[in-house]
Amino acid sequence: MVLLHLRVERVANRQSEKFTHSCTMADRYQEQLQQDSQFLCAEQRVGTELLDKLVLQLNRIYPQILTDREAQKFRNLSVPAATRLAELLSHLQGKGEEACHEFYRALHLHNEDLYLSLPTRVYRREAPELSGTNPKPFHKERCVLNDRGPLFFLCCFSIALGLALLHYHREGKIVTGSVLSCTTFGLGQHARQILLSCSNSGTKME
Repeated sequence: MVLLHLRVERVANRQSEKFTHSCTMADRYQEQLQQDSQFLCAEQRVGTELLDKLVLQLNRIYPQILTDREAQKFRNLSVPAATRLAELLSHLQGKGEEACHEFYRALHLHNEDLYLSLPTRVYRREAPELSGTNPKPFHKERCVLNDRGPLFFLCCFSIALGLALLHYHREGKIVTGSVLSCTTFGLGQHARQILLSCSNSGTKME
């Protein structure tokens, strides 16, 4: 009985967390539209033609955001566009998250410049700069790790090749000497001395 009670309690907690998360997400577009409403209604930014396109878009998508009757109401030319726009925005906020989201999509489709100038969109673009986040140092660090260049790797390869030839061709002194002289070409003085000293040691051992 105790285990059953714990399982039921866990399921209830998970459902509660999902519900809280969905409510938070659902309020997001509604809050944005509430903030943008004053901007949209000011200075006749949304004219009659644009408002008509937005209403038709919300009416023709599936599932419908605006019914035919609601669309006819917001397309009534006898009512000023500013009044119809204010009523439409208030109506969409009352309908919920999906309705507000579809309004933003319609506005982005029919007037991208106005959409990008919305206060909430401007804030979203400027927020990373204000917070000081900058992903560029990661790329810069990657470049620093590889700043040795091809000459460094060529020198390493030459040293490895010279030591290998020295090991497998001890009996051929002349060949080895010529190979080592070619191998040490282009190396630093310190690396050249090490390689030549190894060659001399191998010669003495023979």
